Amino acid sequence: MAKTEKTLDDLFLHTLKDIYYAEKQILKALPKMAKNAESEELKAAFETHREQTQGQIERLEEVFKMLGKPARGVACEAINGIIEEGKELMEDFADSPALDAGILAAAQAVEHYEITRYGSLRTWANELGMKDAAKLFDATLKEEKDTDLLLSRMAESRVNVKAA
Repeated sequence: MAKTEKTLDDLFLHTLKDIYYAEKQILKALPKMAKNAESEELKAAFETHREQTQGQIERLEEVFKMLGKPARGVACEAINGIIEEGKELMEDFADSPALDAGILAAAQAVEHYEITRYGSLRTWANELGMKDAAKLFDATLKEEKDTDLLLSRMAESRVNVKAA
């Protein structure tokens, strides 16, 4: 039996489902991260990003609608692993001066994953002539990069200093 050749359209849809699943998992994880963070600034950053994540999910649902497909995720082992690692850090470093540094590093791993996914989706959307979808991905990509920058500044200026 001959294997069906996969196209960029197929890869685009698979990756869209992947990041949709990932965003839903991130939405669930952010309140736990905020609850465990000791720094009020870090708690606030997680709460703000939770609101952004809800908007990002809505943008993804818009793209599914553009494609005429139901908004459904596909299990993403990468994000599951990153979130699990974050949970382990919160347990292992509870009551430690390094707790916030660990939580922040886990959050940045999530951001970097999202940045790669949204960058690819934006590029593929442009390649496939889906300019409106590309604009939605670009808006989310900007938010993810801004969050990563905020977390880096927070780590360098306060959180890592406290952990040391």
